[in-house]
Amino acid sequence: YTEEPIMNASEFTQVLRRIVNTSERRRIHAKQEIMTRDRVIVFYNYTYELDILKNLGYPDGTEVAEWNGHKHQEIPTGDKWVYLVQYTAGCEGWNCITTDTIIFYSQNYSYKVMVQASGRIDRLTTPFSDLYYFHLKSFSGIDLAISKALKEKKNFNEGRFVGWSTAPMPKAA
Repeated sequence: YTEEPIMNASEFTQVLRRIVNTSERRRIHAKQEIMTRDRVIVFYNYTYELDILKNLGYPDGTEVAEWNGHKHQEIPTGDKWVYLVQYTAGCEGWNCITTDTIIFYSQNYSYKVMVQASGRIDRLTTPFSDLYYFHLKSFSGIDLAISKALKEKKNFNEGRFVGWSTAPMPKAA
């Protein structure tokens, strides 16, 4: 994507994640879930994911709002809406009892962040008896490894995943 050599484990896993997270199949599944629900919160990690989510082609009348490092829009209040929330900016500190659905477009490396994000709709005052969480993931090695770490209530470690040191590679002489 940058036409530069991959210098460390972090850069390598970012390339793998970009390939997986920009797949057409993931887009299709996200759109299908959004189309079948009236009010949906979608958590994502990267700006390229936000670009995909903003351009899914929502039905007329669907209000789309964002909470991230650039925009801090309020939760929509209409009958049909999508709230696009970046994990780091919005996994804590707010609640939403006007929806029963969260879609995790991609996984976060942090178990704590995933639990905090899940809790945005899981409140004592929610009027819903059932809450729906959709985790969009593939059978790729990177998605499976992240899922395994989160299932074990651990954070994902990039260096351990690829067997590289997380330090930059030495420059050629």
